[in-house]
Amino acid sequence: MSSSRCSGNMAEQEQRKKIPLVPENLLKKRKAYQALKATQAKQALLNKKENKGKKLKFKRLEWFLHDSWRQQRDRVRLRRLEVKPHGLEVPDKHSLAFIVRIQRINGVSSLVQRTIARLRLKKIFSGVFFRVTPQTMKTLRIVEPYVTWGFPNLKSVRELILKRGQAKVKNKTIPLTDNTVIEEHLGKYGVICLEDLIHEIAFPGKNFQAISAFLRPFHLSMARHATKNRVGFLKEVGLPGYRGESINQLIRQLN
Repeated sequence: MSSSRCSGNMAEQEQRKKIPLVPENLLKKRKAYQALKATQAKQALLNKKENKGKKLKFKRLEWFLHDSWRQQRDRVRLRRLEVKPHGLEVPDKHSLAFIVRIQRINGVSSLVQRTIARLRLKKIFSGVFFRVTPQTMKTLRIVEPYVTWGFPNLKSVRELILKRGQAKVKNKTIPLTDNTVIEEHLGKYGVICLEDLIHEIAFPGKNFQAISAFLRPFHLSMARHATKNRVGFLKEVGLPGYRGESINQLIRQLN
């Protein structure tokens, strides 16, 4: 009796251990489903790469359109200056101006870029002295959206030259600490010392162009803790364009 029970249990265990057979058509369906899923995953990866490339191209196109828009804006602005010549009048009786570049010029028109290079304002917060005449006012109007300018007083001219004055001698930049260098290069204009140089800049004469070219552009600096607005522009610098005698306050901040 017990032997028959043992044999029955062993037979049941053997039946349980047997792996169930899967129909052949079901195996084919599983294989086809796995191949379909692999194909879909591969296609999704390719689509992701293509979409990523399209986004990059769209960004480049957007930058191109942005640059073209800035160039178009410059063309319209300069055309309006030609139509309205009264906008080129000298705003005051002063003859000396100080120009500071406060904006980037990425994507602007070639005329603006050439004018910026002619004024030697290659970097932001660089400044130069400029003689204002009815003929040179057009140069200021061309770059007006990217610079700020006004009329410095004698105190501002003196502080700029004494603190940041540098000369260009044989393509080298040297500080204005030796009157011998000034006399050697500007002696033919009657300038033999630093005080003569400051006077010739503050009160422009017939030799102003040569004397100002002797000076390197002034590289001004902005305090790191300067406040900024929500867009990121510096509040203390203010807006570009003409600001008259208020340029002296900006010189105090940047010098």
